[in-house]
Amino acid sequence: MKPFPKRIYHSPAEFLADFRYVLSRRKLVRRTMRELISYPFRERLMMTVTMVNGCRYCRYYHIGESKKAGLTDAEMRDLLAGHVPADAPTAELPALIYAQTWADTNADPPPDAMQLLTDTYGTEMAEAIHIVLRMIRVGNLLGNTTDYLLYRLSFGRFGGV
Repeated sequence: MKPFPKRIYHSPAEFLADFRYVLSRRKLVRRTMRELISYPFRERLMMTVTMVNGCRYCRYYHIGESKKAGLTDAEMRDLLAGHVPADAPTAELPALIYAQTWADTNADPPPDAMQLLTDTYGTEMAEAIHIVLRMIRVGNLLGNTTDYLLYRLSFGRFGGV
């Protein structure tokens, strides 16, 4: 059986660390979702991370949400191809590039990337972006972990795509 091709949670402690991160920032989560980050911006961030992590469940769900949020067909094509959308709002481009780096490095980007995010958006907005990234990571890795279990139980026939 080939190795499982997607990032997963390897232990309950890893999941709990991500979950605690979000849970300990509940007030910021509410504020982020209501006023700090617009619905279309959130969807661009979430699709960027989802495409890196490869969660098919989140991909399916966020395609629908992205359409509701008003993302263009061109943006969706770029996101689904794993690219930062060429026609995304200019003010969002640094965050989208950061989101891709963040996901590529398994939520451990280089310190200079984190500093650039804070310098570009300010501390509160950078924290709000991190909340969105962490929330979608939890969903992605839970979905992929479910697929991993299917993959193992089916001896590699299901869940690996």
